[in-house]
Amino acid sequence: METLLLLATEASHEGGFGLNLDILDTNLINLAILIGVLLYFGPSVLGKILTERRTNIEEAITEAEKRQKEAAAALAEQQQKLTLAQTEAEKIKANAEERAKALKESILERATRDVEKMKAAASQELDSERDRAIAQLRSIVASRALESVESQLEERLDDDAGRQLIDRSLGLLGG
Repeated sequence: METLLLLATEASHEGGFGLNLDILDTNLINLAILIGVLLYFGPSVLGKILTERRTNIEEAITEAEKRQKEAAAALAEQQQKLTLAQTEAEKIKANAEERAKALKESILERATRDVEKMKAAASQELDSERDRAIAQLRSIVASRALESVESQLEERLDDDAGRQLIDRSLGLLGG
């Protein structure tokens, strides 16, 4: 051991590594007082600090677990609400599709009826126009026929033939 101390003191004189055995120079007394105070007061202060720290940590863990349970309950509730909302949305969508289909059929049926009415009106109007045209043609043909007959009668009939025709016509009528 003496050789070790000798080596340490020689190394310190040369500017290298070594032990300094001067008590006042190395603050050994201050270190001893500090270590003594720590050993005397340390366990109670350190124990109290550690106990407080442990209590705070346990409370934080308990609070975190409580918040986790609350969050899980809130999540489950929100998921249930989401499921209900999705179900309601599907019902609304199905109802809207049914109404749209019924409305489409109603519109198609109404359009078909309107087209049939328009066809009937057009046909009736066409028939009416045709009847009017036929009546007008008959009137024209009848007036021309009368004109033709009158002109032929004037050329062919004299007074005696006219009287015979009138008498024959009256005889046919029963008079």
